[in-house]
Amino acid sequence: MEQLKNVTLIKKANHYFDGKVTSRTVILEDGSRKTLGIMMPGEYEFSTDLKEEMEFLAGHLEYKLPGEDWKIIDGSGVFYVPANEKFQLKVHTVADYCCSYLND
Repeated sequence: MEQLKNVTLIKKANHYFDGKVTSRTVILEDGSRKTLGIMMPGEYEFSTDLKEEMEFLAGHLEYKLPGEDWKIIDGSGVFYVPANEKFQLKVHTVADYCCSYLND
């Protein structure tokens, strides 16, 4: 999906890792939530509460899910993170992302 329609945008940005990762929260018409953001080059570890779909629209990075080996995204790609887990990223170029919070 290239375009989000009929949404509510939270203007205040979310800042992580001294501002190297930023995002804005979008609430869809059905009440589901996404964040749209940018990651600067660096190494990061995130924790989840809900299952997450991490969609990268641009960038070169590596990601590591619990119990798995490092995988590469070069350009665009998607991966899923289970609820209540941690995942690691090595971002090599500025990365444009959309995180969807899933309730299943």
